[in-house]
Amino acid sequence: MRFEFIGRHVAEFPVTAMCRVLKVSRSGYYAWRLRPESPKIGQDRRTAVLIAAIQAMVKRVYGTPRMHRELTARGEKIGRRRVARLMKENGLQSRCRRKFRVTTKSNHAHPVAPDRLQRNFTPEGPNQAWVADITYIWTREGWLYLAVVLDLYSRMVVGWKLGERMTRGLVVEALQMAVARRKPSAVLVHHSDRGSQYASMGFRLELGVHGILASMSRKGNCWDNAVAESFFAALKTELENLGRYDTRAQARREIFEYIEIFYNGIRRHSTLGYVSPREFERETPAA
Repeated sequence: MRFEFIGRHVAEFPVTAMCRVLKVSRSGYYAWRLRPESPKIGQDRRTAVLIAAIQAMVKRVYGTPRMHRELTARGEKIGRRRVARLMKENGLQSRCRRKFRVTTKSNHAHPVAPDRLQRNFTPEGPNQAWVADITYIWTREGWLYLAVVLDLYSRMVVGWKLGERMTRGLVVEALQMAVARRKPSAVLVHHSDRGSQYASMGFRLELGVHGILASMSRKGNCWDNAVAESFFAALKTELENLGRYDTRAQARREIFEYIEIFYNGIRRHSTLGYVSPREFERETPAA
Protein backbone atom coordinates (compact mmCIF):
# COMPACT_ATOMS: atom_id res chain seq x y z
CA MET A 1 0.00 0.00 0.00
CA ARG A 2 2.87 2.38 0.75
CA PHE A 3 4.50 1.62 -2.59
CA GLU A 4 1.15 2.26 -4.32
CA PHE A 5 0.89 5.63 -2.55
CA ILE A 6 4.38 6.59 -3.73
CA GLY A 7 3.55 5.50 -7.28
CA ARG A 8 0.45 7.70 -7.34
CA HIS A 9 2.34 10.79 -6.14
CA VAL A 10 5.68 10.62 -7.95
CA ALA A 11 4.74 13.68 -10.00
CA GLU A 12 4.16 15.72 -6.83
CA PHE A 13 6.92 14.68 -4.40
CA PRO A 14 10.46 13.26 -4.64
CA VAL A 15 10.61 9.47 -4.33
CA THR A 16 13.43 9.67 -1.78
CA ALA A 17 11.44 11.96 0.50
CA MET A 18 8.31 9.80 0.34
CA CYS A 19 10.33 6.64 1.04
CA ARG A 20 11.90 8.30 4.08
CA VAL A 21 8.53 9.50 5.46
CA LEU A 22 6.84 6.15 4.83
CA LYS A 23 9.85 4.18 6.13
CA VAL A 24 10.45 2.05 3.04
CA SER A 25 13.59 1.68 0.94
CA ARG A 26 14.06 3.25 -2.50
CA SER A 27 15.35 -0.07 -3.80
CA GLY A 28 12.22 -1.82 -2.50
CA TYR A 29 10.01 0.74 -4.25
CA TYR A 30 11.80 0.37 -7.59
CA ALA A 31 11.74 -3.41 -7.28
CA TRP A 32 7.97 -3.18 -6.72
CA ARG A 33 7.67 -1.01 -9.85
CA LEU A 34 9.32 -3.73 -11.95
CA ARG A 35 6.93 -6.45 -10.83
CA PRO A 36 4.07 -7.40 -13.18
CA GLU A 37 0.86 -5.54 -12.36
CA SER A 38 -1.52 -7.68 -10.35
CA PRO A 39 -4.98 -8.33 -11.85
CA LYS A 40 -6.64 -6.45 -8.96
CA ILE A 41 -4.48 -3.34 -9.38
CA GLY A 42 -4.96 -3.42 -13.14
CA GLN A 43 -8.73 -3.68 -12.79
CA ASP A 44 -8.77 -0.85 -10.26
CA ARG A 45 -6.76 1.33 -12.62
CA ARG A 46 -9.08 0.60 -15.56
CA THR A 47 -12.18 1.22 -13.43
CA ALA A 48 -10.76 4.50 -12.12
CA VAL A 49 -10.25 5.66 -15.71
CA LEU A 50 -13.86 4.76 -16.52
CA ILE A 51 -15.10 6.61 -13.41
CA ALA A 52 -13.09 9.66 -14.43
CA ALA A 53 -14.64 9.56 -17.91
CA ILE A 54 -18.16 9.31 -16.46
CA GLN A 55 -17.52 12.20 -14.06
CA ALA A 56 -16.32 14.31 -16.98
CA MET A 57 -19.50 13.45 -18.90
CA VAL A 58 -21.79 14.33 -15.99
CA LYS A 59 -19.76 17.38 -14.91
CA ARG A 60 -18.64 15.70 -11.70
CA VAL A 61 -22.03 15.55 -10.03
CA TYR A 62 -22.22 11.80 -9.26
CA GLY A 63 -21.59 10.55 -5.76
CA THR A 64 -21.02 6.88 -4.96
CA PRO A 65 -24.65 5.65 -5.34
CA ARG A 66 -25.20 7.20 -8.78
CA MET A 67 -21.73 6.22 -9.98
CA HIS A 68 -22.31 2.63 -8.82
CA ARG A 69 -25.58 2.48 -10.75
CA GLU A 70 -23.95 3.97 -13.84
CA LEU A 71 -21.13 1.42 -13.76
CA THR A 72 -23.59 -1.44 -13.20
CA ALA A 73 -25.67 -0.25 -16.16
CA ARG A 74 -22.50 -0.40 -18.27
CA GLY A 75 -21.96 -4.04 -17.35
CA GLU A 76 -19.31 -3.53 -14.65
CA LYS A 77 -19.44 -6.01 -11.76
CA ILE A 78 -18.41 -3.86 -8.83
CA GLY A 79 -19.56 -3.15 -5.28
CA ARG A 80 -20.41 0.25 -3.83
CA ARG A 81 -17.55 0.15 -1.33
CA ARG A 82 -15.02 -0.36 -4.09
CA VAL A 83 -16.55 2.49 -6.10
CA ALA A 84 -16.31 4.76 -3.05
CA ARG A 85 -12.69 3.75 -2.47
CA LEU A 86 -11.64 4.36 -6.08
CA MET A 87 -13.41 7.71 -6.19
CA LYS A 88 -11.71 8.82 -2.97
CA GLU A 89 -8.25 7.54 -3.91
CA ASN A 90 -8.37 9.25 -7.29
CA GLY A 91 -9.99 12.52 -6.21
CA LEU A 92 -13.16 11.83 -8.19
CA GLN A 93 -15.82 12.66 -5.57
CA SER A 94 -18.83 14.77 -6.51
CA ARG A 95 -18.97 18.49 -5.87
CA CYS A 96 -20.65 19.67 -2.65
CA ARG A 97 -24.05 21.32 -2.68
CA ARG A 98 -24.31 25.09 -2.43
CA LYS A 99 -26.93 27.03 -0.54
CA PHE A 100 -29.42 28.95 -2.67
CA ARG A 101 -31.49 32.07 -2.24
CA VAL A 102 -35.13 31.86 -1.17
CA THR A 103 -37.33 33.95 -3.47
CA THR A 104 -40.69 33.67 -1.72
CA LYS A 105 -42.38 36.99 -1.00
CA SER A 106 -45.64 36.06 0.69
CA ASN A 107 -46.41 39.47 2.16
CA HIS A 108 -49.22 40.31 -0.24
CA ALA A 109 -53.00 40.74 -0.28
CA HIS A 110 -53.77 37.99 -2.84
CA PRO A 111 -55.83 34.98 -1.76
CA VAL A 112 -53.87 31.88 -0.80
CA ALA A 113 -54.85 28.40 -2.04
CA PRO A 114 -55.13 25.48 0.41
CA ASP A 115 -52.44 22.81 0.58
CA ARG A 116 -54.01 20.14 -1.62
CA LEU A 117 -50.75 18.25 -2.05
CA GLN A 118 -50.23 17.46 1.66
CA ARG A 119 -46.67 16.34 0.95
CA ASN A 120 -47.82 13.49 -1.28
CA PHE A 121 -44.72 13.54 -3.45
CA THR A 122 -45.36 10.17 -5.13
CA PRO A 123 -48.46 10.32 -7.36
CA GLU A 124 -49.47 7.15 -9.20
CA GLY A 125 -49.09 8.60 -12.68
CA PRO A 126 -47.96 11.59 -14.72
CA ASN A 127 -49.85 14.90 -14.84
CA GLN A 128 -51.51 14.38 -11.48
CA ALA A 129 -49.34 16.72 -9.42
CA TRP A 130 -46.91 19.42 -10.52
CA VAL A 131 -44.70 21.54 -8.28
CA ALA A 132 -43.30 24.96 -9.12
CA ASP A 133 -40.82 27.49 -7.78
CA ILE A 134 -38.52 30.42 -8.71
CA THR A 135 -34.84 31.07 -8.02
CA TYR A 136 -32.08 33.59 -8.83
CA ILE A 137 -29.12 33.12 -11.20
CA TRP A 138 -26.33 35.72 -11.05
CA THR A 139 -24.48 37.00 -14.14
CA ARG A 140 -22.14 39.96 -14.62
CA GLU A 141 -24.92 41.60 -16.65
CA GLY A 142 -27.32 41.28 -13.72
CA TRP A 143 -29.79 38.75 -12.28
CA LEU A 144 -31.74 36.13 -14.18
CA TYR A 145 -34.82 34.53 -12.63
CA LEU A 146 -35.71 30.91 -13.33
CA ALA A 147 -39.24 29.58 -12.89
CA VAL A 148 -39.76 25.81 -13.21
CA VAL A 149 -42.59 23.29 -13.17
CA LEU A 150 -41.81 19.66 -12.31
CA ASP A 151 -44.04 16.61 -12.64
CA LEU A 152 -43.82 14.81 -9.29
CA TYR A 153 -44.37 11.42 -10.93
CA SER A 154 -41.04 11.42 -12.78
CA ARG A 155 -39.39 14.57 -11.36
CA MET A 156 -39.14 15.77 -14.96
CA VAL A 157 -38.94 19.52 -15.58
CA VAL A 158 -41.97 19.91 -17.84
CA GLY A 159 -41.98 23.71 -18.03
CA TRP A 160 -39.51 26.49 -17.34
CA LYS A 161 -38.84 30.11 -18.13
CA LEU A 162 -35.92 32.50 -17.68
CA GLY A 163 -36.44 36.24 -17.35
CA GLU A 164 -34.72 39.41 -16.21
CA ARG A 165 -37.58 40.27 -13.84
CA MET A 166 -39.40 38.10 -11.31
CA THR A 167 -42.92 38.80 -12.54
CA ARG A 168 -46.26 37.04 -12.84
CA GLY A 169 -45.52 36.58 -16.55
CA LEU A 170 -42.48 34.47 -15.71
CA VAL A 171 -44.49 31.81 -13.89
CA VAL A 172 -47.38 32.01 -16.38
CA GLU A 173 -45.04 31.22 -19.28
CA ALA A 174 -43.45 28.31 -17.39
CA LEU A 175 -46.93 26.92 -16.79
CA GLN A 176 -47.91 27.43 -20.43
CA MET A 177 -44.87 25.47 -21.57
CA ALA A 178 -45.78 22.61 -19.23
CA VAL A 179 -49.38 22.53 -20.48
CA ALA A 180 -48.29 22.62 -24.14
CA ARG A 181 -45.87 19.75 -23.60
CA ARG A 182 -47.95 17.50 -21.39
CA LYS A 183 -51.52 18.29 -22.45
CA PRO A 184 -53.02 17.18 -19.10
CA SER A 185 -56.54 15.82 -19.37
CA ALA A 186 -57.39 14.58 -15.85
CA VAL A 187 -57.51 16.35 -12.49
CA LEU A 188 -54.17 18.06 -11.94
CA VAL A 189 -52.85 19.85 -8.84
CA HIS A 190 -50.30 22.66 -9.26
CA HIS A 191 -48.39 23.21 -6.01
CA SER A 192 -46.18 26.20 -5.20
CA ASP A 193 -45.16 28.41 -2.32
CA ARG A 194 -47.21 31.48 -1.36
CA GLY A 195 -45.24 33.88 -3.54
CA SER A 196 -47.11 36.85 -5.00
CA GLN A 197 -46.50 35.63 -8.56
CA TYR A 198 -48.34 32.35 -7.90
CA ALA A 199 -51.09 34.01 -5.85
CA SER A 200 -51.74 36.76 -8.43
CA MET A 201 -55.07 36.96 -10.24
CA GLY A 202 -53.38 36.53 -13.62
CA PHE A 203 -51.79 33.23 -12.62
CA ARG A 204 -54.95 31.96 -10.97
CA LEU A 205 -56.88 32.74 -14.14
CA GLU A 206 -54.29 30.81 -16.19
CA LEU A 207 -54.75 27.78 -13.95
CA GLY A 208 -58.51 28.09 -14.33
CA VAL A 209 -58.32 28.17 -18.14
CA HIS A 210 -56.69 24.73 -18.07
CA GLY A 211 -58.80 23.31 -15.24
CA ILE A 212 -55.81 22.98 -12.92
CA LEU A 213 -56.29 23.11 -9.14
CA ALA A 214 -54.07 25.52 -7.21
CA SER A 215 -52.26 24.31 -4.09
CA MET A 216 -49.87 26.25 -1.85
CA SER A 217 -47.47 25.43 0.97
CA ARG A 218 -48.39 26.30 4.52
CA LYS A 219 -46.89 29.51 5.83
CA GLY A 220 -43.24 29.19 6.81
CA ASN A 221 -43.06 25.48 5.93
CA CYS A 222 -40.36 24.83 3.31
CA TRP A 223 -40.88 21.05 3.40
CA ASP A 224 -44.26 21.39 1.69
CA ASN A 225 -42.44 22.23 -1.56
CA ALA A 226 -39.32 20.18 -0.89
CA VAL A 227 -39.09 18.59 -4.36
CA ALA A 228 -38.88 21.92 -6.19
CA GLU A 229 -36.36 23.23 -3.67
CA SER A 230 -34.31 20.04 -4.02
CA PHE A 231 -34.20 20.59 -7.79
CA PHE A 232 -32.79 24.07 -7.32
CA ALA A 233 -30.23 22.77 -4.84
CA ALA A 234 -29.07 20.23 -7.45
CA LEU A 235 -29.04 22.79 -10.25
CA LYS A 236 -26.96 25.25 -8.24
CA THR A 237 -24.47 22.53 -7.34
CA GLU A 238 -24.22 21.04 -10.79
CA LEU A 239 -24.09 24.17 -12.97
CA GLU A 240 -20.33 24.25 -13.42
CA ASN A 241 -20.01 27.98 -14.14
CA LEU A 242 -22.55 29.23 -11.61
CA GLY A 243 -21.52 32.64 -10.30
CA ARG A 244 -19.06 33.15 -13.17
CA TYR A 245 -21.38 33.92 -16.07
CA ASP A 246 -20.22 36.94 -18.07
CA THR A 247 -23.54 37.36 -19.87
CA ARG A 248 -27.15 36.36 -19.47
CA ALA A 249 -26.92 34.62 -22.86
CA GLN A 250 -24.20 32.31 -21.53
CA ALA A 251 -26.32 31.46 -18.49
CA ARG A 252 -29.35 30.78 -20.70
CA ARG A 253 -27.39 28.35 -22.87
CA GLU A 254 -26.02 26.41 -19.92
CA ILE A 255 -29.35 26.28 -18.09
CA PHE A 256 -31.06 25.00 -21.25
CA GLU A 257 -28.43 22.27 -21.58
CA TYR A 258 -28.69 21.37 -17.90
CA ILE A 259 -32.47 21.05 -17.84
CA GLU A 260 -33.31 19.61 -21.25
CA ILE A 261 -30.28 17.41 -21.91
CA PHE A 262 -28.67 16.54 -18.60
CA TYR A 263 -31.31 16.67 -15.85
CA ASN A 264 -34.29 15.33 -17.82
CA GLY A 265 -32.36 12.90 -20.01
CA ILE A 266 -29.13 11.73 -18.35
CA ARG A 267 -28.92 12.42 -14.62
CA ARG A 268 -29.78 9.38 -12.50
CA HIS A 269 -32.39 10.23 -9.86
CA SER A 270 -32.29 8.38 -6.55
CA THR A 271 -36.08 8.42 -6.03
CA LEU A 272 -36.62 6.89 -9.49
CA GLY A 273 -34.42 3.86 -8.88
CA TYR A 274 -31.42 5.66 -10.33
CA VAL A 275 -32.71 6.28 -13.82
CA SER A 276 -33.31 9.64 -15.49
CA PRO A 277 -36.80 11.22 -15.58
CA ARG A 278 -37.08 10.59 -19.31
CA GLU A 279 -36.05 6.95 -18.97
CA PHE A 280 -38.44 6.47 -16.05
CA GLU A 281 -41.40 7.72 -18.08
CA ARG A 282 -40.36 5.67 -21.09
CA GLU A 283 -40.02 2.41 -19.13
CA THR A 284 -42.91 2.78 -16.66
CA PRO A 285 -46.31 1.59 -17.98
CA ALA A 286 -48.22 4.30 -16.10
CA ALA A 287 -46.52 6.93 -18.29
